[in-house]
Formats: sequence, C-alpha cells, structure tokens
Amino acid sequence: MTYVIPKESYNGRVLAVDFGKDDKAIAIGGENSLPFLSFEGELPNKPVIACEIQDCPPDDWPDTVKNVYKDVSGDPVTWAKHCQDELKAKAIALRLVSTHPDRGDRSAEDAAKTVKDVLAAVNVPLIILGSNHIEKDASVLVAAAEAASGHNCIIGKAQEGNYKTIVAAALAHNHKLIAMSELDINLAKQLNILITQMGFDKSKLITDPMCSALGYGLEYTYSVMERIRLAGLAQNDPTMQPPILADVGMYVWKIKETVASDAEVPDWGSLEERSIVWETMTATSMILSGTNLLIMRHPRAIENVEKTINELS
Repeated sequence: MTYVIPKESYNGRVLAVDFGKDDKAIAIGGENSLPFLSFEGELPNKPVIACEIQDCPPDDWPDTVKNVYKDVSGDPVTWAKHCQDELKAKAIALRLVSTHPDRGDRSAEDAAKTVKDVLAAVNVPLIILGSNHIEKDASVLVAAAEAASGHNCIIGKAQEGNYKTIVAAALAHNHKLIAMSELDINLAKQLNILITQMGFDKSKLITDPMCSALGYGLEYTYSVMERIRLAGLAQNDPTMQPPILADVGMYVWKIKETVASDAEVPDWGSLEERSIVWETMTATSMILSGTNLLIMRHPRAIENVEKTINELS
C-alpha cells in the first residue's frame, strides 16, 4: 500500500513584500502554506535575516556579542560595511538607539544624517529602527524616512501611540512599514486596520507581534505568530496576511543565560557557546512559527539559522 502524504490547502496567501533597490532588493512572504511545507503549496521566498547595527557603540550588549564588533561598532558606517562586505549580510537593521532621551537624546536631524551616511556606504537593503521611545520615534522616524527617500527601506516601528505620523512619513517617501503590537493577535489586527485606514497599502506592511527569548515566554510568542499566520492562510483574513518580523537579538542578548558568566553558573557550560545557541534556537523557533524576517546579532547564530533555512527549504 502506497503511503499518501496528508495535505492541507489554504485559500489565503501571505503578501509578498520587497525592500531595497535594484538587483539588491529582497522579497519576503508570498507563501500559501505553513512554513517549509513546500509539498502543500508555494514558498517563493525564504525567510531573511538582517544583521543588527546601532548608531552608537552598544554599551548594553554582553561581551560575547559586543566583542565581535569591537573594532567597527564605534562608527555605524564602518559597522554597516563590515556586515555587508565581511559577513555577507543579506540586509542590515540600523537601530537609532542614541536618539532615546535616556541614551543620548540625539536629534532627528542627527539620525537623518546617520541614515544618509549608511545608505551611501552600503547597497544591501536597510531596515531603519527607532529607539522604541514612542514620542521620540515619531519625529526621528519621520526624518529618517525622508533621508532614505528613494531607497525602498523598511521603517519602524509604528505603534498605537505614534503610528499616524510614522505612517504618513512612510507613505510620503514610499517605504515599507513595521507595525508593532504587544503579543496579542487582536491588537496586531487592530493596528493593521488602523494603518490601512490611513491609506497605507497592506502589501507594504510588516507585522511585528513582538518576540521573546527561549525560556522567557517563547511558547506564547510562537502561538501568537502561528495564530496570525493561520488567520491569514486558513481564514483568508487580509489584515493578517502581511509578513511577520521577529526582532530576535534585542530580546535574547539581555537574559541571564546570555549574560551569566561560566563562574556564576558552571553547570551551564561555556557562556559563548550557550549564548550563540540561545539566539540560534530562538530564531529557529520563530521561522518555524511563520516569521519571514528576523533581526539578529551574533554572526555565528546567523550562520546557524541560515543553514537551517537552506536545509528546510
């Protein structure tokens, strides 16, 4: 008796979103089946990993990852070129940390100059992130969007408290947009609806339902992302069909398992290996839940997840 693989088919499809310019542009999304189940449908684009950089030296990163970039992190342009040329990053995520009122309070004009300098130095697609300060990001991301006009970047993150100004800026300068809500499928849906009601094309939207690290609510994060993906595919809900973002690095590289030294927890093994595995496992879980775009930090963790993506694809 021949075994027949049971198959599911869905009426919905994840929207395909591209970012970047010319031959360096990258597309994410576009699938009409669950992650890596190519026998059930079409998976035109693999998940993409963006290498995170910051506009200032990362004083809150543990040494395990901070030391990897110690020779280049003093200047965002040098850092970006290192990721592109040495690490062969497919995309770069520039986080404008120093604009936060408690982290330097640099102006929107300063942020715009940094964006222009980075864009002039690299040609891989760029994600431009604020400092996650709702009020300050409203002005910083407007200036950043204008500075990056014509480069088809991803701008973020638009949240309930500031989305109107950020959406207007993304509209005016033809960028893609990240909509971030706090681990609730209903909040994610509501924000997507509010943004599209402003005239923003849902095919330029990316959903960020927030992320969490392995051991710190990963199961809940996974279930939220999976529910979003199933709503878009099985229920054909257009508000749940944008690609999903997981901002992995910022959640992994602050927990005890990536910070505690070998001496503090000798039974946990090498801090360096433990930390890289932690980012690897968190990111791998995210791509299995339906994530299309990841932001990561350690080159070895990125390499591990890239290998997994290629093998599963």
